[in-house]
Amino acid sequence: MFSLITRNTFWKEMGVNIARTSNLTQIPAWKYLEGHYLKIKDIDLRRMFAEDPDRAEHFTIEDVGVIFDYSKNRVTRETMGALLDLAGSRGLPHRIESMFSGEKINTTENRAVLHVALRAPAGESIIVDGRNVVPEVREVLERMRRFSSGVRDGQWKGFTGKPIRNVVNIGIGGSDLGPRMAYNALRHYSRRDMTFRFISNVDGTDFVENTRDLQPDETLFIISSKTFTTLETMTNAYSARRWLLNKMEDEKAVARHFVAVSTNAEKVAKFGISPENMFGLWDWVGGRYSMDSAIGLSTMIAIGPENFEAMLSGFHSIDEHFRSAPMERNIPVLMGLLTVWYNNFFEAETVAILPYDQYLEHFPAYLQQLTMESNGKHVTLDGMRVDYQTGPIFWGEAGTNGQHSFYQLMHQGTKLIPADFIGFFKPLNPLGRHHDLLMANLFAQTEALAFGRTADEVKNEGTPDWLVPHRVCDGNRPTNTILLEQLTPEALGKLVALYEHSVFTQGVIWNIDSFDQWGVELGKVLANRIIPELESADEPRLAHDSSTNALIRLYRKMNNRSSG
Repeated sequence: MFSLITRNTFWKEMGVNIARTSNLTQIPAWKYLEGHYLKIKDIDLRRMFAEDPDRAEHFTIEDVGVIFDYSKNRVTRETMGALLDLAGSRGLPHRIESMFSGEKINTTENRAVLHVALRAPAGESIIVDGRNVVPEVREVLERMRRFSSGVRDGQWKGFTGKPIRNVVNIGIGGSDLGPRMAYNALRHYSRRDMTFRFISNVDGTDFVENTRDLQPDETLFIISSKTFTTLETMTNAYSARRWLLNKMEDEKAVARHFVAVSTNAEKVAKFGISPENMFGLWDWVGGRYSMDSAIGLSTMIAIGPENFEAMLSGFHSIDEHFRSAPMERNIPVLMGLLTVWYNNFFEAETVAILPYDQYLEHFPAYLQQLTMESNGKHVTLDGMRVDYQTGPIFWGEAGTNGQHSFYQLMHQGTKLIPADFIGFFKPLNPLGRHHDLLMANLFAQTEALAFGRTADEVKNEGTPDWLVPHRVCDGNRPTNTILLEQLTPEALGKLVALYEHSVFTQGVIWNIDSFDQWGVELGKVLANRIIPELESADEPRLAHDSSTNALIRLYRKMNNRSSG
């Protein structure tokens, strides 16, 4: 194994060749980790901390306003060295440079992957197909700034001359989860005299309940669909159009109450939206990586352009850290490698995301798409079937709520669940002892998960012998603790970018394409086939499996569409 000092330089020079020509489980770095895992898999965290009183210092990184304590993981210095060698042998430094340089690392779609360009400062240069894309990004941001300011200060008025009081974002996937999460996370900074809603589900209930108490003449809809053809989004968009025109009764009203985030100018214009109110995207930005693009228009209206720019600054600071920090002190690299460690060697199937801030209640759901749509893949970049586990399941809950729900399983269940605890030193809403109690719980839970409670400790508390086994907690449950000063727009950008780059790190190790999502397509294709079979006035000829055929017939019968 190489020293930490020389490792980063060595593997950067080696490049990426070995990653693309060798099966992951057969390379020396992987084989070494397999043997190492067998040696340390039963080592207890109590013993690790006892043998190294300064362990917390040795396994904590503080950089770019983020504290990352990974000392409560079942790893040694040798473990981390071996994981870093694995990253080097998979060409991670080279792959990071490839992404930032605009190379088309999304190989199945032949696209660059440049969400980092969305937050690049003016004056930087990122080349795609011979063109610097940063000026284009900044031009869209400037248009967003002007439009958002117009809505916020009342200069942009609805068709009847009233200012906009309600903003409804209609999208799905990244076009919904990103803006929804960001709005809730940054609600402290939002305009409290405005209402913000998010509609995504094609279930009519989502639309009805989110518009029930709104006045059409004070409502602006943002339709977020790159192609302007997404089934769920456009179904809701046309329902919104009818909802508006039922009161306005003038097609011209559409242009004052709808804007689009799209690339399909023809369909946007056909809908009734002026092209000047269409905010563009690029094919090198996937939906789950787009919350800091024009997809974030509702976020900018809510928190203001200055705060949105601060969020971009947070993203960019982590981008630079990911690109330049040595791998042994690179927070997203270490996060990704630890995920691989538990997923592939301990066979842990999930990761819990536990933010101790109520504003981050939608953060676990946001990360579900970011992580599982990215790394839920079963073939390598070369199209070969993998013979190892790829993306784990991400889930979680905000604050102490989870402690009264699923933490029981984490402490005493039979499944190993690595967890990320996220907290902030300062509250946005100081209220008596609340924040001290909140953070005490965060620190206590990581301590309890790591060290548990032995039978002797339980007996010394006076517990009857028959009850002792029920009160024992084995501990040795791994956690990361991620701390920032306060949940600001900049801090949110940092948090999201940490996980974006952790996901990329994992994908490089597994040699998969973290930026396509072909698995989403099959369900869409089949749904488009079934829709006319449900709606047809005539009995359709069904050619599905017997279960699907029976369900379709039953649905038609219950809705009086069956002839027999």
